[in-house]
Amino acid sequence: MKILKQNFWMVSALLMLLGGCTKDLTKLNNDPKNPTNISYSALFTRGQQQLSNLLNTADYDFNPMNFFEQYWQETTYLNESQYDIFYRGIPDADWNTLYLNVLANLVRADSLAKIQVTDAGALANVHAQIDIMQVMAFYYLVTTYGDIPYSAAFNLVNNAFPKYDDAMTVYKDLLTRMSADIAALDDGSAGVGSADQIYGGDIDAWKKFASSLQLRMGITIADADDALAKTTVEAAAPNVFTSNADNANFAYLSSPPYVNPIYNFFILGARQGDFVACSTFITQLQSDNDPRLPLFFTTNSDTSANYTGGTPGDGVSYFGHAKPAPIIYTPDFRGVFIDYPETQFYLAEAAERGYSVGGTAASFYQNGVEGSIIEWGGDSASAKAYYNQSSVTYATAAGTWQQKIGTQAWIAFYNRAWDAWVDSRRLGYPVFPAPDKAKSTFPERFTYPVTETNVNSTNYSSAAAAIGGDNVTTKLFFVKN
Repeated sequence: MKILKQNFWMVSALLMLLGGCTKDLTKLNNDPKNPTNISYSALFTRGQQQLSNLLNTADYDFNPMNFFEQYWQETTYLNESQYDIFYRGIPDADWNTLYLNVLANLVRADSLAKIQVTDAGALANVHAQIDIMQVMAFYYLVTTYGDIPYSAAFNLVNNAFPKYDDAMTVYKDLLTRMSADIAALDDGSAGVGSADQIYGGDIDAWKKFASSLQLRMGITIADADDALAKTTVEAAAPNVFTSNADNANFAYLSSPPYVNPIYNFFILGARQGDFVACSTFITQLQSDNDPRLPLFFTTNSDTSANYTGGTPGDGVSYFGHAKPAPIIYTPDFRGVFIDYPETQFYLAEAAERGYSVGGTAASFYQNGVEGSIIEWGGDSASAKAYYNQSSVTYATAAGTWQQKIGTQAWIAFYNRAWDAWVDSRRLGYPVFPAPDKAKSTFPERFTYPVTETNVNSTNYSSAAAAIGGDNVTTKLFFVKN
């Protein structure tokens, strides 16, 4: 009964947002909880914020990737560190957040903008900006679950139980949409303006942002469709971020309720004592004298100069271990959608694959390494000294290009574990030690929500069969290693 109620409210909420009107019962359509005079820009901001909150939170009810990627280790509640995503119902929570809290707001915003924005040039920009955020949300759905409701996802008036579309088919359509959005952006017209919490509506900045996302999307499918990846990456490469000044950071405020979600969880939710650094990550940082170690973590205690990480999957004491540095749980700490170091690692990979991206793998890799250190507050001298070590320099670092780039990108993705999870699955690096009492091998995906298995069962069953089984170990369409 609880599952049926949950799905009922999910469908009801979407119907309210997307317009479940009948012809003559106008009074019934005056829903005080879904006002018809709401501004499209308010819904845009809400969708943007909800996506940032999901990607940047430390809340283990939504984001277990910090433990998949072994940045952190839980002290007491070990489920996620042991690859258990079912105890807290994480697949349901993230599915609902992306469809209901992010996409439904953006879809409704796009519909209202067609009424509220009367200038054709401004409307074109507004639609493109809204659609870029939609494409980004769908990118996380399809790289997390596989086949998903897409073409019928927001037509619930006519079909309350949407079919699932093939993941690669969805992905190709997302690439088409992104290309169209980039082409539509025109700095001669206005856009969403101050409703945009990333760039304040700056259209030129949005062009770089969208191109950098296009680069990410292209490189993600490089092993699955090299030809499509090549054309996508080469189209994006000339227009991506060129420094940390371009980074797509969501601007949180210094006081509730619009605060950094880690502050909300650690401080307001009093969960700070649930996490320490993981030994896997600490060992990596210490092995190359990484200047980011004191920027990422505090020492074991006020009287200790040591950094000790917890063993993956094992319960550990909060005291006597390194902890996440206070900067990440300040109220207004940035939420990141995509940044300059990330784009440089993608370009390094593209160069290794033989794509024409205007540089060498070594130069892009160096930009990524040094750019990450600078972004976290390190200085240029320490960044260069770190890179010049033989264990880090591209020409002499150990392993294949996948290992070199994968390892340094993993370090740079700290505090952005969802993106790190996409990267490590497709590259196969880093290779993480199995946690103690692991419930599975390394998680390759989230299973579909329990609500879908019970209420949308026919379409769920078809999707599960199409991807090779609804299991956390089923590799998704973009993973070929």
